[in-house]
Amino acid sequence: MATMTTVAGMDVMGTRSRSRVASVSERNSSLFEAQRRNRRGPTPEVFFTKHIDNSRIVKADDPERRREMRTFAMVMGVLFMLVMVYVWQHFAAIEVGYHVEAQKSQVEQLREENRQLRLTEAQLSDPGRIDKIAKQLGLDSPQPGQVVRPDGGDVNAPVLAQAGTTSLPAY
Repeated sequence: MATMTTVAGMDVMGTRSRSRVASVSERNSSLFEAQRRNRRGPTPEVFFTKHIDNSRIVKADDPERRREMRTFAMVMGVLFMLVMVYVWQHFAAIEVGYHVEAQKSQVEQLREENRQLRLTEAQLSDPGRIDKIAKQLGLDSPQPGQVVRPDGGDVNAPVLAQAGTTSLPAY
């Protein structure tokens, strides 16, 4: 019998606490609805913060957790360094590629300039052009014995045109 009253008492207490929780939640929801109806326009709800002082709480030192964190930090450091080395190599390869392309472009430009200079040299060293300019300046073919070669070659060898140190007429 005592067991039944205890069970019945618990049952009564459990019913009371459940009905109390239900009545509190019903009361809160009805208050919330009343507040929502009384609001005029879109005013925000105001919540007040409660400052809690946790300065007296001391965290216990956990050597296993510290060791795990140290290991994790070292692994992340090594991973970071590997990624940085990969990125550095990648950008270095790109930079070398740009440098190679710039050098190729410069070589092509110099080849074109060399071709232009050879063409200009060929045009300027044309014997017919040189003879025409010599005649415009009043130069004639040299007479036999007039040309003296510094290497001591044949004096009577044919020469197209050669100017001495004569002064040119002023225009």
